[in-house]
Amino acid sequence: MPNRRFIPSLRRRRHDTGASAVEFALVAPIFFLLLFSIADFGMMMFANLTMQNAVREGARFAVTGQTTLDPADTSSQRFQAVQQKIHDSSLGIYDMSNASITTWVNGSTTPQSSGAGMYGNAGDLVVIEVDCSWPLLTPVVAAFFPSGKYTFKVAATMRNEAF
Repeated sequence: MPNRRFIPSLRRRRHDTGASAVEFALVAPIFFLLLFSIADFGMMMFANLTMQNAVREGARFAVTGQTTLDPADTSSQRFQAVQQKIHDSSLGIYDMSNASITTWVNGSTTPQSSGAGMYGNAGDLVVIEVDCSWPLLTPVVAAFFPSGKYTFKVAATMRNEAF
């Protein structure tokens, strides 16, 4: 007959009860902070890449002379049409990030209200830049950014086609 004293007991000892709850209470805040920080950084990169694609789409729209979004089908509304193209391509991030658009043609800023030559002539370089400010979810991550928001700029440079 084997000696029962050397066989480990499957029952828990009295002083082990609640140890899992205490360990979870110690580890959970760090775990959730890490989890939400990863989500925050992922959303920052998603916002940046989405806005980069939207600006590229808007710049392409501007340099090809398309008028499909132009409500009056005149060049006086060209800026609004390009802005609408960027807005439509941004998957809602344009609105959430309080974006503002700046446009340059051959290195000089063009006013938003200019008419026929809003985006220059054939062969001119057009730069469209969008400044964005993305709100952050995690306060610890937000502490590393001024004003608690991730601010970034995206731009696209293209040469006007002959249209």
